[in-house]
Amino acid sequence: MRKYKIAVIPGDGVGPEIVSEAIRLLNEAGFNAEYIYINAGLKYYEKTGKTIEDNALDIIREADAALKGPIATPVGPGTYTSVNVFLRKNLDLYANIRPFRSWRGISIRENVDVVLIRENLEGLYSGIEVRAENVTIALRIITKNETFRICRFAFDYAKKNNRRKVTIVHKANILKETDGLFRQVFYEVAKEYPELESDEVIVDAAAYKLVKRPHEFDVLVTPNLYGDILSDLIAGLIGGLGLCGSAQIGDNYAVFEPIHGVAWKYAGKGIANPIGEVTAATLMLRWLAERRQDKSIHNIAVNIDQAVKKVVEEKRILTPDLGGNASTRKVIDEVISELKNFIK
Repeated sequence: MRKYKIAVIPGDGVGPEIVSEAIRLLNEAGFNAEYIYINAGLKYYEKTGKTIEDNALDIIREADAALKGPIATPVGPGTYTSVNVFLRKNLDLYANIRPFRSWRGISIRENVDVVLIRENLEGLYSGIEVRAENVTIALRIITKNETFRICRFAFDYAKKNNRRKVTIVHKANILKETDGLFRQVFYEVAKEYPELESDEVIVDAAAYKLVKRPHEFDVLVTPNLYGDILSDLIAGLIGGLGLCGSAQIGDNYAVFEPIHGVAWKYAGKGIANPIGEVTAATLMLRWLAERRQDKSIHNIAVNIDQAVKKVVEEKRILTPDLGGNASTRKVIDEVISELKNFIK
């Protein structure tokens, strides 16, 4: 097995705890890697006046992939800009993939199997704002080129993963130019994939239908803000943010992380749910397996997913956010113990 180089950003709050446990699991599962650590986030800012190490981008570009924990972003004007946005823009991570699947005995809805693919660079998260007297303005930028990229990515993902349908989420009935362009491009791209169904839903209707009839959806493609909001809604349906991971993908680089925040109230207590970080790690393994044509690490990802499913659904070893009393480390101990039943 080749040895991989992984850039690691532990982050803030519960980040260092769940990242270290995910890496312990990767090591026990047989993933051969060298980990290069990068300081970033609020704590690092308070010590140094910098939000991320100066050479962070170089480290990530030289690595095979990056695994990170959540990073705190202060609220309001006069505070530093998001480290996550900095990484997305500088590494051109234009696609944010968030898979959601029901967990037996945990989820509110037992028929959820949705992949949300969020445009990751534009929209209201472009970060272009102005203030004049008592008026503030944010520019919502949608470009044809970026929309083509994310829509093609969504259809390619659906085709490659044997999905049946791609649904665009928009508000083109009101935002006729910006969402109108997003919708127009989506249907232009859809013509290139006649073997896949394509349809559309207004964003507020999407929220309703995801709660009432989630089985109607397969792959969702959304502008930036809508994807951010809807992914938290879907996370609630399947049991909580602590179960969910994400992949931020570009043509050359990729960063993997849980979708939840820093959870300061749980930090240092050893009770944070590590499953979202583990899910991010398995997404990383799958991406590397495809990129490097390395079936061995794809098998590691499958084994970890099976072991996690067994621990959560059958053994009910759960952290407090899911109604249990297990520690972060206990959950990973149990997953490591179950791995032996899946390694072939």
